[in-house]
Amino acid sequence: MIGVVQTKRPTPTLRMRRLAAELLRLRREAGLSQEEVAARTDINVATLYRIESAKAKPQLRTLNTLLDTYEVEAGRRADLVALQKEAGKRGWLHAYDSELPGQLTAFIGFEQEAREILNYESLFVPGMLQTEDYARAVIAGVLPGATGGEVETRVAARMRRQDLLTTPDRPKLWAVIDEAALHRLVGGPSVRRAQLAHLRDCADSPHVTVQVVPFSAGAHPGMPGSFIILRFGPQDPDVVYIDSMAGDLFLEEETDLIRHNMMFEHLRAVALSPSDTLALLASLINEDHE
Repeated sequence: MIGVVQTKRPTPTLRMRRLAAELLRLRREAGLSQEEVAARTDINVATLYRIESAKAKPQLRTLNTLLDTYEVEAGRRADLVALQKEAGKRGWLHAYDSELPGQLTAFIGFEQEAREILNYESLFVPGMLQTEDYARAVIAGVLPGATGGEVETRVAARMRRQDLLTTPDRPKLWAVIDEAALHRLVGGPSVRRAQLAHLRDCADSPHVTVQVVPFSAGAHPGMPGSFIILRFGPQDPDVVYIDSMAGDLFLEEETDLIRHNMMFEHLRAVALSPSDTLALLASLINEDHE
C-alpha cells in the first residue's frame, strides 16, 4: 500500500506545512472527499489525513498518485515535487534529533524559517538573547532531573539557535520581558550581571528590539505566561508556541493567532520604550557594580 516516509520522530517543517496545505487545497478544488480519494487510489484515509495535517511527509510515489488524481498540470506538479524533496530538511537540527524533545525540535525548525519573532517572557531572558552561562543555569534549574550531558546538549542547541541572528537574512526579533526576569539571580550575581550587559548589547542591534514591562505597570496581559509568535511569509500563517509545565503547544487556529497578536500589542504598549529599556538596563548594570 502506498504510504508515507517514516522517521523516528516526525516533526513538521514550514515546507511540510506548505505542502500539506496545498494538497488539501487541491483535493477540495477537485471536489473530492478523503474517502473518495482513498477509493480511487491505494492511499487510505488515515494516511491522507496525516499528510494533509503535516503529520507525515508523503513518499514521492504517493505525491505523484495524488497529483494524478487531482489532475495537476506539469508546472505546478514540478513545484510540489521540489517542495516534497525539501520538506524534511532541518539543517543543523539533525545532530540533535535523538537528544531533544520532538516539539522543541519542531519549534526550532519553525524559528529558523521565521521572518519575524515576537517573544514575550515573564520569568526568563528570551532564549535567543541568553548568555551561555545564563542558559546553563536556567536549563539546570528548570530540569532538575537532567544529567550534566543533557544540560550541555540543550545549552549547545540554544547557542546554535542564536546563530540565526547573525545570518544575512536574519529575522526581526522583538522581545518584551517582564522586569521580574531581570532581577532574578539566575546563576548568581556575576552571571546576572553579564546577562544584563549582553541583553543591553543585543538591544542596541538594529534587528533586535527589546522592551521591559516595568513593575510600575501593575497587572498586565502577559501575567498568565510566556509565548512566542513566529511570523513567516504571506503564504504561511503565523504559529504561536507556548512552553509550559503541561507540555509544549503549537497554536495555529485563527482565533488563537488573533488573541496572542493582540496580547503582544498590549504588552508593547504598556512596556517601556526601547530607549527607556536601554536606560533601565544601564541602571541595573551600574547598581551591580556599586
